[in-house]
Parts: sequence; C-alpha cells; structure tokens
Amino acid sequence: MLENFVQWNRDTILARARARATSRQSPDEIAELPDGIPMFVDELGQVLRDAKAGRQAEYDQLCKSAGRHGADLFRRGLTPREVVQDYGDVCQTITELAVQQHVAIDGEEFRVLNLCLDDAIAEAVTEFSNQHEREAAKQSVERSGFFAHELRNLIGTALMSFDVIRRGRASPDSNTGAILRRSLLSLRDLVDLSLADVRLDAGAETLQLVPLGLLMAEIEASALMHAQARGLRFSLISTPDEVYIRCDPSILATTLTNLLQNAFKFTHKQGKVFLTTRATLDRVFFEIQDQCGGLPPGKAEELFRPFEQRALDRSGLGLGLSICRKAAQAMHGEIQVRNLPGEGCIFTLELPRATQAGLSLVSGAD
Repeated sequence: MLENFVQWNRDTILARARARATSRQSPDEIAELPDGIPMFVDELGQVLRDAKAGRQAEYDQLCKSAGRHGADLFRRGLTPREVVQDYGDVCQTITELAVQQHVAIDGEEFRVLNLCLDDAIAEAVTEFSNQHEREAAKQSVERSGFFAHELRNLIGTALMSFDVIRRGRASPDSNTGAILRRSLLSLRDLVDLSLADVRLDAGAETLQLVPLGLLMAEIEASALMHAQARGLRFSLISTPDEVYIRCDPSILATTLTNLLQNAFKFTHKQGKVFLTTRATLDRVFFEIQDQCGGLPPGKAEELFRPFEQRALDRSGLGLGLSICRKAAQAMHGEIQVRNLPGEGCIFTLELPRATQAGLSLVSGAD
C-alpha cells in the first residue's frame, strides 16, 4: 500500500518537502530542492515495492545516491544539519500526508521506511564528512606548501644579501643591508603568523586584560623598523586615556603587525601608513590606513579569502588577512576594510573594551 501511495503522491511529497526547505532559507536564497531528494523518493518507492513482493530490496543504489547527495550539499556550502533535514522533510511529509488521506501504514512498511531513511542519512552524512576531511587535508597541504615556499624565498633573499655584505661589496647600512633587514623582519613575522594560526585552530588563545598603551608602544617600535626598511613613513595616533582590552596579547600583536606589514607592502614608495586607535565605552578600534591607491570596485571583501593575493608578483602567502579575521573573531571582535578609491584602504580591527567590573576584579586580585 505505501509503495503505491508514494508513487501516486510523488509530486505532492516533493512540493511539500520543498516548502519545508524554503521555510528554513533566508529571503536572498533560492528555494531549490537538491536533485538527491527526488531520486530518494523514487528509489524509496522501488525498495517498498521489492519488500512488498518478497524480493531482496536493493538498498545499495539508494545509499549511493544519498552519498552523491551529501557530496553535492558540501559543494553548495551547506551543513550536515541540512543533510539530515532534507531526508527528515521527506519522511515527515509522507507520514503527515498519509494521515490526511487516511492511509494506514503497517508495521513492516514503517520499518522499511525508517530503514531507508536511516541508511540514506548515514550515507549522505558520511560522504559529506569525507568531502569535508578531504578539503581540509587539501587546504592543509596547500597552506604548508605556501608557507614553505615563502619561507624559502625570504631565507634565500637574506642569504644572498648577507653574502654580498660579507664579501665587503656593500655595507650593513646600504640598500643591500636594508633588504637583509627587511627579509629578517618578514621571516620573524611569518613565523609569528604561523604560530598564531596554529594556536587559533587549536583553540589555545588566552584572553586577558592588556593596557592599550603598553601594547601600542611595542607595536610602534616594530612598525617603525618595517617602515624604515621599506623607505616609508609611519605615524601612530593612539588613544590618550588609560584603556584596557580583553585579548590574547601575542595573537593581537601578530594580527596588528600583519595588517601593518600588509599596508607597508602595498603603500607606494615614499608613502605613509597611519595607525589610529580610538575607544568608546565598550569597544576599541584599531584603524590602519595605507596609500596603496585603492582597490577595484567589489574587491575589498575578497581580500579575506584564504590564498587571496594582492601583489602582482603573487608574493606572500595570501593567508594573512584570513588569519587576521579568524583572530578577531576568536577575541570576540571583527575586522573590516573600507576602500578609498584613488587613495588607499582602511582596515579596522574592532575589539571589546574591558569593562569597569573586569578592571575592578583585577585590582581586587592584586
């Protein structure tokens, strides 16, 4: 009986399942039932017919289709929860429609229906997880390869510069010495960025109260060295009041350093980079403005994608800004970029300001 019911009501089942999926989507998403669900309904009917006729039900094809469905949802950027919901919609629609039409589902039919649902969900979620693991492994290999490549480039540049100075063909204060210094600074920052990325992935960040003045003094010293090495000017405009922020000081310093290095890298020769801090009652803002000339329309948000590179020579990892955004989120903040056409960019890192209650607790502990 159930096998005929599913066949006769196929279009209604799919329409109602589509309506359930649509109700969970945001207004700007397209309501579309994935191809795997209509196929599941068709194969479910065949399994029910085989079971009714006493034949060996062919679950393999149903599982293979469910696996393809799971892989398809992964490619669409959906989640395992949505994998489960797709099949749950079909099951709930069938049972509700059967009740409305006064169609009785006997125990054996219900057992087969639940078995098909369970097998399909298990196969789809398994394949979704497999796709996720393969993608994560691919990104890990790419990340390691990019890191090793950039590390080798910087070491090679440093060694060549050092060899020229060692042979007496240039002094430490020459342009060659500046290249050596810039390479060593970049090496240090690259290692710091990699360590910060590892700590963020491991959830090993430690939030603590940090005075803004002390942090900015350290950042300014490092930024001045970077600016001088590239023949640029640097200006810090810091909040004069005594302000504390709750952050991981090492990760925050690495984040700001990376944003500044990014600004130095793309600022035109003899240009200037500004770092401005300001605070409200509950937030602290770090604004880094460069003189890169601006970005093409619509390109600002793309900078935060992993492996996205701005340099024409494709130098750099293309990971720094994505790691900076991950760091901001780990510290309960956010990072945004504003394009100034023909002038440059302003990167804004926003973090929570320590509350008075938090400062009082620290004072009491002391």
